[in-house]
Amino acid sequence: MNIELLSYTPEPEKVVALAARLCYSPSSIAELQQKLDSSDIESFLDKIMSLGHHSVLEHATFTFGIEGVSRVTSHQLVRHRIASFSQQSQRYVSHKDEFTSIMPDTIADNAEARQIFAFMSETVHKAYAQLVDMGIPPEDARYILPNATETKIVMSMNARELLHFFALRCCQRAQWEIREMAVEMLRLVKKIAPAIFRVAGPGCVKGPCPEGTFCCGQTSEIREYFEKLE
Repeated sequence: MNIELLSYTPEPEKVVALAARLCYSPSSIAELQQKLDSSDIESFLDKIMSLGHHSVLEHATFTFGIEGVSRVTSHQLVRHRIASFSQQSQRYVSHKDEFTSIMPDTIADNAEARQIFAFMSETVHKAYAQLVDMGIPPEDARYILPNATETKIVMSMNARELLHFFALRCCQRAQWEIREMAVEMLRLVKKIAPAIFRVAGPGCVKGPCPEGTFCCGQTSEIREYFEKLE
């Protein structure tokens, strides 16, 4: 898996703070920009976020390049509708010559299971290539490709939606692959906007576990992990 932060709103925390100041000030935007002291931005962001004034976070957007994930994960990812996605097409990109599948650790760590997985991946790839050689369009041959097929995505999401995404997908109960992806995304954005994402992570980081009876029972360890995440 490879996650890269391709671009983001310049000075995202300054933009968010400016938008929040504007909501409560009679001053012009130019005047607010001059008054906005970088040393005050962090404390001001902490205040507005504690008050639940999260709409201003939507002015900061982050774009990620995501490679080496399966279609299992991409199917989950696109369910987050307040985001923009561009995914490698199986209609126009043929897997005839190159086919990569994502193998879960539970399978990789079991010799017999690994052999079964590898055999099925090779069999499906050969069948796909045979269909394409027969003149079947890739958009139709792809119907036999498994969920394990590797895919690539460019995704853009604003800071408010990212906080929601992290709350759901960094949770121990989230599926392992999208959880690993979410944690790496959080690691990247914390470097750019530490005040915005200071308490980002699964729901239990800043409150009681929202999973109720399905709680993993590791709340203390999870909080410590995300507090130290860099």
